Amino acid sequence: MQIFKVGGAVRDRLLGKPVTDIDWVVVGASTEEMLAKGYRPVGADFPVFLHPKSGEEYALARTERKSGRGYGGFTFHASPEVTLEEDLIRRDLTINAMAEDDQKNLTDPYHGQRDLEQRILRHVSPAFAEDPLRVLRVARFGARYAGLGFTVAPETMELMRQLSESGELQALTAERSWKEISRALMEDQPQVFIQVLRDCGALKVLMPEVDALFGVPQPEAHHPEIDTGLHTLSVLEQSALHKQPLTVRWACLLHDLGKGLTPEEEWPRHIAHEHTGLKLIKAVNERFKAPKDCQELALLVGKYHTHGHRALELKASTLLELLQSFDVYRRPQRFEEFIAACEMDARGRKGLEQRSYPQADYLRGAAKVAREVAVQPLLEKGFKGPELGEALKRERLKALKAYKDNA
Repeated sequence: MQIFKVGGAVRDRLLGKPVTDIDWVVVGASTEEMLAKGYRPVGADFPVFLHPKSGEEYALARTERKSGRGYGGFTFHASPEVTLEEDLIRRDLTINAMAEDDQKNLTDPYHGQRDLEQRILRHVSPAFAEDPLRVLRVARFGARYAGLGFTVAPETMELMRQLSESGELQALTAERSWKEISRALMEDQPQVFIQVLRDCGALKVLMPEVDALFGVPQPEAHHPEIDTGLHTLSVLEQSALHKQPLTVRWACLLHDLGKGLTPEEEWPRHIAHEHTGLKLIKAVNERFKAPKDCQELALLVGKYHTHGHRALELKASTLLELLQSFDVYRRPQRFEEFIAACEMDARGRKGLEQRSYPQADYLRGAAKVAREVAVQPLLEKGFKGPELGEALKRERLKALKAYKDNA
């Protein structure tokens, strides 16, 4: 029985990056031996055990064979006869198919270390094409390591293209897809994830609404980059540079979907794209079963981001409607995330990445003024029920008019 550290832990140590999760593979052992040593079984599909003391996961070396469609369409075989090399060959990328023993002796049958040095994301074997989830995984690794100069090997990109055209991507569950998408969006360069998906044809399968933005022009005066797809990538890039949370990054990705529906004869203008885009944002939200906070913010940013940009020009009554729409009294954080998404949108324009965004502080100030309107004096005047709500609205409007006059 031999135990090896495998996958990401080995890769990241060789890259000089901090190692967080450690995967262990056990070669030459049976389920009975693992149980006898006090390991606790967890996996129903294949033999995975928890270490009796550390609680870390240890998997028996295994082989796998394609038996159906999608990510789950595999049968596994684990036995003491399965070698370390056989276990490693079923992994996705060569840089994830290395192992080391407790003396840090490296087992690297598929030249992962060489690909690390050459900054290449390359598939281990043709079996890569059996698992559609790997298209998303490779794009995610592209986003993670783009800053180190990593690119996808042409032959791997070709396999990803074949997978995208095969119909296999549609077999992925919403949950598995969202797990990869959400992790990718939180990488250092999430825009690379979208670009890699587009390069291999997966974006038009998974998110045709986003893919449709590429090649759609916008007015150069507001958008020096012109192309709506490139603008979306830039907004996503800004959201990562400014360390925004997942909710904001998701909203940044979807905020301009309505521009993909503008008839060509109306280009480069996109009148009412905020409203036409809502049904598309809703469709993408539902397709991936995005968490509720991500769904809500994406819809609100889609609908109101131009209000954000025009904040200084808005009438007090429009400003109040905007604040009410976000329920800034009970959910102040959501409005803060809206402001962040609007600022990322403003910065995601060629040559304008460093410009100031005075609308942010103006909107924060307006929210503060509206929140500070006291209810107690209105109660003391006898207002209650719907009448109280209307009176409160009038007082907030009065406060916002004063705020606007003094701004």
